[in-house]
Amino acid sequence: MPSPMNAAELLDRHYLEVRARLLEIAATLDRIDRGDGTAAEDARMQQIRAGLQILLRSPAGESDGGNRAEQIQHLFSRPYEAEWRKSLDI
Repeated sequence: MPSPMNAAELLDRHYLEVRARLLEIAATLDRIDRGDGTAAEDARMQQIRAGLQILLRSPAGESDGGNRAEQIQHLFSRPYEAEWRKSLDI
């Protein structure tokens, strides 16, 4: 089993992909800002802003644990409902 990559190796491998995704997000947000009307009060925009704040938090090992992927997954997920089968008619 190969040993895990260190941070520099991971950056080497993923830097361009992450950079491209950040540029895509920035361009999308610019288009939304230029669109007719305002999205500031839209719940989806508030979720996007909350997601960006999660991404800016401390890395793993610090006070928030660095579980950014899990936090974003929870942010965009529906809350668990014990009676979900009934509510979805399943």
